[in-house]
Amino acid sequence: DIAIEAGDWSAFPDVERLVALAGRALSRHPEGEGLVGREASVVLADDATVQRLNATYRAKDKPTNVLSFPFEPPPGMPESEADRYLGDIILSAETLLREAAELGIAPAHHLQHLVVHGLLHLLGFDHIEEAEAEEMEAVERQVLAGLGIADPYAAD
Repeated sequence: DIAIEAGDWSAFPDVERLVALAGRALSRHPEGEGLVGREASVVLADDATVQRLNATYRAKDKPTNVLSFPFEPPPGMPESEADRYLGDIILSAETLLREAAELGIAPAHHLQHLVVHGLLHLLGFDHIEEAEAEEMEAVERQVLAGLGIADPYAAD
């Protein structure tokens, strides 16, 4: 599911298609098999919304480009039903566009990178430790290459 909650997303007239393409590309990667048959929500928001969520749930009072919240089943929900849901990804239009401009990359490519990044978090990937970061970035590079997107981690 994709919902535009806040922010100006007019720079992405085909945002739903871009998000869907990123999700499908990851689902074709061996590390993305956990996406198949499961659901995630992608919330398109603004800096104020993301900052509020970041402060509330991560104690970081600033906006960020993407937040991922794994699904937490309510008490009593059957495991077979709970397994269907991955969680939520929230993206900020302003931060995404600002970062794309700073990096000199197409905003659509940055959007798709952040969707893949957020979905990987929902699948259990992280980048706190260097080895974890390298593994996650390798998957991102491979998936994005399949979309025709340049390596976002390449040195300038």
